[in-house]
Parts: sequence; structure tokens; C-alpha cells
Amino acid sequence: MQNKLMAGVWRLMVGVPPFLWEKQIERAKHKVNQSTRFMSREHRLVHHFVVREMPRVGGPISAEMVARELDIPLERTRELLQELEEHLTFLVKNSHGEVIWAYPVTVEKTPHAITFGSGEQLYAA
Repeated sequence: MQNKLMAGVWRLMVGVPPFLWEKQIERAKHKVNQSTRFMSREHRLVHHFVVREMPRVGGPISAEMVARELDIPLERTRELLQELEEHLTFLVKNSHGEVIWAYPVTVEKTPHAITFGSGEQLYAA
């Protein structure tokens, strides 16, 4: 199967020529690589944990929970969360230091309510 990009125009779906979108994909890949360069294995571990657990918990995720479940010292966990937040890409904490937004999910109400196959409900960030 060939890669195709389709766009909806009124009631029609029309193919978009590859020369219009292939360079955009390469630029986007480069941008993602640049923005994630700082991330260590620990950063990824923490981010993936928060994204996975947020729907299950259905509320903010504390640094204490992350530290306990991943067996990372609490101060190191707080540093990792702070670094992820500072890069404005992966998560946001509330005033209590709890994660409330971890791309691609959030516990804050948005217009994008989602239901997971397991039945958990949350919002898309």
C-alpha cells in the first residue's frame, strides 16, 4: 500500500500530492528530534508512566507516586518532572506539584473527551 494523504473538501475526499506534504513530514521529524534530544531513559520512563497511569487514576499524578512506583528517589523524580515541564512539550504540573497534563492526555476538562478501550475516561491534551 502506498502512503497517501487525503483531505476532506466539503463532501469529497481528495488526494494531496506527495510533493506538498513529504517535506513537511521531514521538517516535523527534525523538530521532534531536536525537542526530545534532552530526554534520558529516566525522562522517558517517567513520562510514559504518567501517561499510562493518568487514565487509570483519573486524576493528578504526584511525584511521590511516580517515585514509589518507578523506584526512583523522590528528589530525582521531582528533577525529572521539572525538566519535562520546562521543555513545554511533555507535561504540566499544578500548584501542588502534581502532573495534570502529560501529552497526549490531561485530567483538566477540554473539548476532547476520550474513552479508552478499558473504559477509563479522560481528556485529550
